[in-house]
Amino acid sequence: MDFSYSDERRMLADTLARFIADRIDPLSRSRLAETAPGYDPAVWSEFAELGAIGALFGEEHGGFGGSGFDIMVVFEALGRGLVPAPVLSALMSGRALAVAGRGEELEAVVTGAQVVAFTHDEADAGYDRAHVTTRAVRDGDGWVLNGAKSVVRDAEGAALLVSARTSGADDDPAGVSLFLVPADANGLTLSPYPCVDGGRAAEIALAGVALPASALVGDEGAGGALIGEALAAGTVALCAEGIGLMEVIRDATVEYLRTRVQFGEPIGRNQALQHRMATVLLEIEQARSAVINAAAALDRNGADRERVLSAAKYTVGKTGTFVAEEAIQLHGGIGMTWELAMTHFAKRLVLINHQLGDEDYHLTRFIALGRAD
Repeated sequence: MDFSYSDERRMLADTLARFIADRIDPLSRSRLAETAPGYDPAVWSEFAELGAIGALFGEEHGGFGGSGFDIMVVFEALGRGLVPAPVLSALMSGRALAVAGRGEELEAVVTGAQVVAFTHDEADAGYDRAHVTTRAVRDGDGWVLNGAKSVVRDAEGAALLVSARTSGADDDPAGVSLFLVPADANGLTLSPYPCVDGGRAAEIALAGVALPASALVGDEGAGGALIGEALAAGTVALCAEGIGLMEVIRDATVEYLRTRVQFGEPIGRNQALQHRMATVLLEIEQARSAVINAAAALDRNGADRERVLSAAKYTVGKTGTFVAEEAIQLHGGIGMTWELAMTHFAKRLVLINHQLGDEDYHLTRFIALGRAD
């Protein structure tokens, strides 16, 4: 496998790195989280103009990338800059819209004109992808949705791509459909809040939300496959973001060990601290290898792909928590202060472990998929 980026991907990475360095203050993530929508719309438009969203989709869908490695380039850059922007929402919702052939709505996502929040998780579902209690019933030519969704990122002012059950029991993998719900739909209520790692999320209630027939995305009852595609792309993205975060934390910690003087010499000369830092470096490289493997597997199908993705998410979750904890301990008391940028990177890195399934979930899933073979 060739681990090096193509010239086009290197150019994209360099362009994003320069833009983020010029326009993004890592500490702005927490500040923006206090008010809707949780990011700067002007910066979001500039991201779209740079092609950061277009890189996530293939030419047939209005973009110029779309592979796992394109996603990796974009999200590594976002991680290094701790960027507050709804890129993950655009990727996951856009992926489902692309597979369903919804070109008009997808074009609005790719150009940055419309944010579409992926709205699938429910409070009592844990990480069970098939658990959907929100219901959609036919009403003439249209649909009516009732239910609730939990921890929906980037929901304020956005359209929602909502999973709802059109048949079957609450945990039945079949019988789930996807619906595109406008932000101003009657019966839609948002209870937003800032997230601990920056950005904003919302609890969402759907009480008699009436939708036209055209709101159904894909075929009735076949939403499971679309959700699977969205979650697969989102998993690669989060893993890549985690690598970007780890690298910033690593560099900041190495620099601190070099410059923090105690008893007349840099603390980095302490052999015990050197050994701890060496372990951090090795663990990050292992995690990077797992993410490269996941990016390469994204275009595959079936249990093979899902097993590789779960392996990567488990590795990034476990390693990310370790790297964050080690960095804070090696920084000492200053590592606990809100004013230190590294603290914010560490917080985001730990929370990535809990998005789209934590390390325990993905380890269990990895084992189960292996048995299925």
